[in-house]
Amino acid sequence: MSLPQHSPAAERNRAPILAHLQALLPASGRALEVASGTGQHVAWFAAHLPQWTWQPSDAQDDAFASITAWCAHAGAHNVLAPVLLDVRAPRWPSAKPAFAEPFDLVYCANMLHIAPWDCCAGLMQGAARHLAPHGRLVTYGPYLEDGVPTAPGNLAFDANLRERDPAWGIRRLEDVAREAAHAGLRLAARHALPANNLLLVFERQSVPHPSGPPQVALG
Repeated sequence: MSLPQHSPAAERNRAPILAHLQALLPASGRALEVASGTGQHVAWFAAHLPQWTWQPSDAQDDAFASITAWCAHAGAHNVLAPVLLDVRAPRWPSAKPAFAEPFDLVYCANMLHIAPWDCCAGLMQGAARHLAPHGRLVTYGPYLEDGVPTAPGNLAFDANLRERDPAWGIRRLEDVAREAAHAGLRLAARHALPANNLLLVFERQSVPHPSGPPQVALG
């Protein structure tokens, strides 16, 4: 079966991301992927987390054929049909009735830096609406951080993004965490991944921690 769209970066980073998801997630659950793009991530994760049900989505339906093809290629039968989803819309998904059941995971990779800034607030607010009480929002991509030197490659990438579209650009982690807090989510963990990317884990601010206030993991 042909695979219409292919991202070399998605192929490179899928294994380290999966390793973190496997360590973070319970054995089974429901996951929503926001901005599925080519579909390589959802196909890979679904094949390796078969007890999870995966709902891919994208803002453009021209990605749907690629998502479906990758899932078929991976033999992943636990993936639902992709749906249109604009993170800024007050209802998820955009063209169908709102999701009826909460998700244990909302996953979004490499969207924030190639979308207008208000998409960050939309992502946080939508995730807060649709996450189960102990569900998590996981984001992946490059970030700028106060007090942390930015890799030259990320500086060049940021400049290129802003030249292509002034509304784009690598986001400051602190700004993203602030938008999450406004939506009732808190940054629970930060994991450094290859190629100067971060995996961020957000959860509801009201999730109890028996040992007191948690420290953000810097691994």
